[in-house]
Amino acid sequence: MASRIRLEDRECPLSTTVQHVGEWWTLLILHDAFDGYTRFDQFQQSLNISTSMLTTRLKTLVADGLLERRPYQSNPVRHEYVLTGRGRSLRPVVVALAAWGNQHLAAEERAMILVDARTGEEAEPVVVDARTGRSLDDSEMYVFTAGPAASEAMRARYTELERRRPAPDSSVSE
Repeated sequence: MASRIRLEDRECPLSTTVQHVGEWWTLLILHDAFDGYTRFDQFQQSLNISTSMLTTRLKTLVADGLLERRPYQSNPVRHEYVLTGRGRSLRPVVVALAAWGNQHLAAEERAMILVDARTGEEAEPVVVDARTGRSLDDSEMYVFTAGPAASEAMRARYTELERRRPAPDSSVSE
């Protein structure tokens, strides 16, 4: 299958991430893995996905280093699919996506919510800067810029965006 990433986006972390996890079934398989599912039949039953599609998606998740394929039975050989550290690190992203979806539904329309396992209280996921604790949803306060490995094209993009951006309001205190 041809890559959907444009040549100029190959260095963009958003484009490369979407290439790994942007497919519909991939996020649902990962969600099930976060819920503790590890076996082919569990994923298939939970998602009602075709055998061929599940096989393809699991192979891709293993190749991308998000799941590890491990034998759990020897006669006949059967495998389970276990989250790797890289795969587990996607959980906050999936939580944020689910929270965004729920944010646009009335409480009685939510089929799934995130709760504190000990108290049962609903959690309110937000993405914050670990250093300051401030929410990252303000696109004027937090902006992307070229990183150390950026190409000249990427640097030019962010130089132009910075040039067009209004100066920060110095009256805002931290």
